[in-house]
Amino acid sequence: MSDSGHIEEDLQDLYENAPCGYLSLSADGRIVKANQTFCRWTGYAPDELIGKRLHDFLNIAGRIFYETHFAPLLRMQGFFNEVALDLVKKNGETFPVLVNAAERTDRAGRPQFIRLTVFNASDRRRYERELLRARDELKALTTMLEKRVAEVVAQQLRSDTALSSQRQDAELREQFIAVLGHDLRNPLASIAAGLRLLERSKLDEQAEAIIVLMQKTVVRMASLIDNVLDFARGRLGGGITLTLSTQPLEPVLWQVVGELQSTHPESKIDMDLALTKPVTADPVRIGQLFSNLLGNALTYGVEGKPVTVTARTEDQFELSICNEGNPIAPAAMDRLFYPFARGEVRPSQQGLGLGLYIASEIAKAHGGTIDVTSTPDLTCFTLRMPLQP
Repeated sequence: MSDSGHIEEDLQDLYENAPCGYLSLSADGRIVKANQTFCRWTGYAPDELIGKRLHDFLNIAGRIFYETHFAPLLRMQGFFNEVALDLVKKNGETFPVLVNAAERTDRAGRPQFIRLTVFNASDRRRYERELLRARDELKALTTMLEKRVAEVVAQQLRSDTALSSQRQDAELREQFIAVLGHDLRNPLASIAAGLRLLERSKLDEQAEAIIVLMQKTVVRMASLIDNVLDFARGRLGGGITLTLSTQPLEPVLWQVVGELQSTHPESKIDMDLALTKPVTADPVRIGQLFSNLLGNALTYGVEGKPVTVTARTEDQFELSICNEGNPIAPAAMDRLFYPFARGEVRPSQQGLGLGLYIASEIAKAHGGTIDVTSTPDLTCFTLRMPLQP
């Protein structure tokens, strides 16, 4: 067989067994040719399709939508792209597809025939349903969190001031640990896992944007839960627990910067790290402390101005986070590291007001302190702790 014979055979096979369906329609919209891929998907033999119209293979809603929207669009502009339709197979089942169409005309502009490509959209529809379900679950979870927190606050306000500290600690254990530890962490982990699976799928731009937004919300909710759990443990007498090691802290700091940079893409973070000596500390807790302080700086800093982070290991471990912005009022300085103080300090910001309190407790557990300086030009939070406890 000649080389040209091989090319003709390959082109024919490409048409018949392409990864998409091909349809050729006459000027009056009747099918004159269909490839084997389309026939396999729909269950029809080629001769059963000849002479039929495309809307003959659509359900009632699809027929109405096609005839009132896409057929006029094709006649008006000569093409349409990525039209979502449900084909009805020979066995009566529906088959979701995306259809592209182009009309060919002669020199006088009269229609000659129409070419259609049909793509299997089953996976895409499933991903869209899963994405919508995950969004609904996240919305329900957020509503539950708001409701449960409101219940906790209301119950706390109704409590008699004469209750003993033991009774108050018991209520905190029941309200915070039971609600946040059990009711929230497990479903939040399921949503996070589902988002990771969806992220690996091929999605359109809108779906990807929704996933990114949901992931940011999950990260923020997980941080709130961790802070409240640490607060509850401290109130119950357990305090901040540490797992000390000499693991380098620089990778931990960079990881936190990467996580927060992804949620604040418009902000700039300048890093100046000189950690030349080993530090005995709990890397996870130091990362949590740094995350709270850096997140605070990104939230309250001036938009467009960088947040500066410096870290040194000379006579002690020193970590400083500075941002430009409005100074902290002197009256608020005294209660800056108190739990639930955020509303008093900056009422326009949302949150539980536990971040700085948890950071200060982590510093104390390492034998260190957090100092604050705030001027009209610069606000700095500085952690100082010994290299070894």
